[in-house]
Amino acid sequence: QVQLVESGGGLVQAGGSLRLSCVLSGRTFSFFTVGWFRQTPGTEREFVAAIKLNGGSTDYADSVKGRFAISKDIANNSVFLELNSLKPEDTAVYYCAAGLTLYIWQSRRVASKYDSWGQGTQVTVSS
Repeated sequence: QVQLVESGGGLVQAGGSLRLSCVLSGRTFSFFTVGWFRQTPGTEREFVAAIKLNGGSTDYADSVKGRFAISKDIANNSVFLELNSLKPEDTAVYYCAAGLTLYIWQSRRVASKYDSWGQGTQVTVSS
């Protein structure tokens, strides 16, 4: 059974930075894609970034491009999301999700394509 655990959220002032972590367990993840999504109350989950664990290709939503960076540590089954130059509108619960690259990558921005999800971590940016 695939499990994902996020950590690293918190309260930060506008312009600040946070580093979110997603630790994967339960199987070998060599051919997986991991995505980060975020959600605010009453809205659908919004794509933030994704990375192929084999090869390292990445993708970012336009709203975070140039401010956020996704990376991986294969040896420790971890994926990170570095959040820089944070804005109040970045406030949300951030989730990591995973699925086989073969099925995920073409639709990596679609939340329903991912098989496994973490519990989420709250990021709050004050103005």
